[in-house]
Amino acid sequence: MLEKIEKIAKQVCNKNKVALYDIELKHASKGLIIIIYITKINDVTVEECQKVSRAISDILDEQDFGSSKYFLEVSSPGLERDLKLKKHYLGAIGEKVKLTFSNGKKNIKKIGVLKEVLPDVIKMDFVDATAEIPLVNIKKARVYFDYKKDLKDRK
Repeated sequence: MLEKIEKIAKQVCNKNKVALYDIELKHASKGLIIIIYITKINDVTVEECQKVSRAISDILDEQDFGSSKYFLEVSSPGLERDLKLKKHYLGAIGEKVKLTFSNGKKNIKKIGVLKEVLPDVIKMDFVDATAEIPLVNIKKARVYFDYKKDLKDRK
């Protein structure tokens, strides 16, 4: 099912000049919740999200997906977006990232700047050191936005 939705979402995104960032499927008592995140340079607009949502919904309904109850949400991944795929890391180079990773003994939580993405590791600049972290050791990663400091720096 995910593959079918992903194929449809990619086609619709390409047609609307936005990129598919991620898809989440959540099962709820009221039916399937499909969350599609789209992105583009300079961020997506509400109108673009609506347009993509309508197009995907129309296709799903045409392909008999409507026989199952579903709810579709289309939005931007946001400022503090999760980094799950290698392409997500590539898009976050130069940004602050909050990581939870294992060093083999324990889980470590740190915030630093993502400097480079290599085939099997990422290079991070932390306040106290520069480190190479194997992708397989990363438990969770998300772009970090310090609202007080980062908003002040933008003024």
